[in-house]
Amino acid sequence: MGTVDSTSAGVPGAPVRNGERAARATRGASMADVARLVGVSSQTVSRVSNGYAGVNEETRRQVLAAMKELGYRPNSAARALKRGEFRTIGVITFGLSTTGNVRTLEAIATSAAHEGYAVTLLPVAVPTQDEVRGAFSRLGELAVDAVIIIQEVHLIDAVTLSLPPNVQVVVADSDAGDRYTVVDTDQAGGTRTAVRHLLDLGHRTVRHLAGPEESYAAQRRADAWRAELTEAGRTPPPLVRGDWSAESGYRAGLELASQEDCTAVFAANDQMALGLLRALHGQGRRVPEDVSVVGFDDIPESGSFLPPLTTIHQDFAEVGRRCVEGVLRQMRREETRHGLTLVPTRLVVRDSTAPPPSPSRRPVR
Repeated sequence: MGTVDSTSAGVPGAPVRNGERAARATRGASMADVARLVGVSSQTVSRVSNGYAGVNEETRRQVLAAMKELGYRPNSAARALKRGEFRTIGVITFGLSTTGNVRTLEAIATSAAHEGYAVTLLPVAVPTQDEVRGAFSRLGELAVDAVIIIQEVHLIDAVTLSLPPNVQVVVADSDAGDRYTVVDTDQAGGTRTAVRHLLDLGHRTVRHLAGPEESYAAQRRADAWRAELTEAGRTPPPLVRGDWSAESGYRAGLELASQEDCTAVFAANDQMALGLLRALHGQGRRVPEDVSVVGFDDIPESGSFLPPLTTIHQDFAEVGRRCVEGVLRQMRREETRHGLTLVPTRLVVRDSTAPPPSPSRRPVR
């Protein structure tokens, strides 16, 4: 007991003795151990481990069962050296407090998994150039093949940032210019559609509840709001700002609710629109009878607001898919182009918009 018969060692299908099990428990199971237990070649185990086709389903089932029984884990580092890739995509992002960033990250992770890649997250605590440079430096210490950058502020500087060699880059939702492959939602087109919807309903002008000044997306939406009103012959009124949160929307909403000539508001995201709806309700301004509201994002909860929110739908899944597709095309040396790719938006009309009230129905204060 406790020894292995030399005549059976290494023979496919030969019984594994207690001594060998104890030794294996100490050193960890190997590919050869799995092959020996099932009675197949190490090459077959390798094909199953890497998910390759051409293996009999019953054999595949037996190999997977043996891997589980022996606690065998494929050596991903060795496979990466052999293949020349780690099958991991790094994602650099400024926190996860906004709905857009969270849903974009989720879409990237889903698309990457579908292609057989894992995702490594590198959050940037403070939006400064030094923090961004630090995140890129950490990439050199991690086993990643490519990086996707999700950042709303204007901090990418190709002169000061040093990319690790052979790491491909795609930027999501950022003003990165022509130096990188950039994927973004059509911020301007979505905003123009929202403003036009309100003007077409008969509103004389549209107020804007904007996002923070440092946000690229907020800037694009504010610029498009001004442009659409100007082209319609309307003078853009002063905007009010929030920080993407519902609470900031509520505070801004109190200011807008006090303005009797305010009959339509375009909010730069749905969360601020939620706070705006609460403020209007608290001040006795009915939606949409007195004030119409349009949001941006089409978060899952927007259809459950009171009233259900008219909003601009962003296709976060498509943004994530195109980001992953972009880095994979670069890695495969397929034809790619730098510059901006826009993912279309669409208007989702619900119950928060209507024609403006007649002058006789407007509130008297």
